[in-house]
Amino acid sequence: MDDALTAVALLLVVAAATLAVLCREPVRQAAALAVLGFALTLLFVVLQAPDVALSQLAVGTALTPLLILLTARKVRRPPAEESAPEDRGQHGDRDGRRHAPQDRP
Repeated sequence: MDDALTAVALLLVVAAATLAVLCREPVRQAAALAVLGFALTLLFVVLQAPDVALSQLAVGTALTPLLILLTARKVRRPPAEESAPEDRGQHGDRDGRRHAPQDRP
């Protein structure tokens, strides 16, 4: 019975880790990391390591995904399709960089 619980917990960890690796968006990665942290917590409980399980629950399931979400929110940029050409300025190029006006004779 104990081996079956360990095997199920390990399968959950493998599935959650694979999900975390395959996600591309930071918000989904944070959610996948929270699921992975919870799966690891369950594995540590099954392996009778309650102190490690509590640490994993606090850090891996709650704190790390929260920090990733806050960081993603802080550095989020609007997609390129949403920026209008008039927002680029009078002398801007496609990248939105400003150029000095050129004097033409």
